[in-house]
Amino acid sequence: MFGRGVYLQRLPAAGGGMVVLIVANNPGLSRIWARHLERLGNTVFVVQSQADATSYMRLNHVAVIVLDLNLDNGSAIAVADYASYRLPEARVVFVTNSTFFSDGSIFNHVPNAAAMLTEQTPPNDLAAIVEYHRRAS
Repeated sequence: MFGRGVYLQRLPAAGGGMVVLIVANNPGLSRIWARHLERLGNTVFVVQSQADATSYMRLNHVAVIVLDLNLDNGSAIAVADYASYRLPEARVVFVTNSTFFSDGSIFNHVPNAAAMLTEQTPPNDLAAIVEYHRRAS
């Protein structure tokens, strides 16, 4: 993770993988997701706010964003919107612990939305979905 004042740099994915950005409230859950994604050879960065996510995307290429729809520090929709402008090929995998958007309407509002999962999705399933959308993009 990084915070304000930390110098950001462009980093290639390790082992031929991709760069995945996790933007979520729960640092423990984010670490679990990150470990599963790293096992697949990806470089993973974890942030907890809209400001840190957009700062990271300003300097780095991201293939997939795992984004908590109920972001406490900022707006998940704003993060996805910024990504669609700055990194139009990046796919967004939303995770949520609520039933809001459970009707699938998120796909009408966010053009780069690739999937919508519950926070309770097993980490290996989330990693497989991220990997699938990386290959599809």
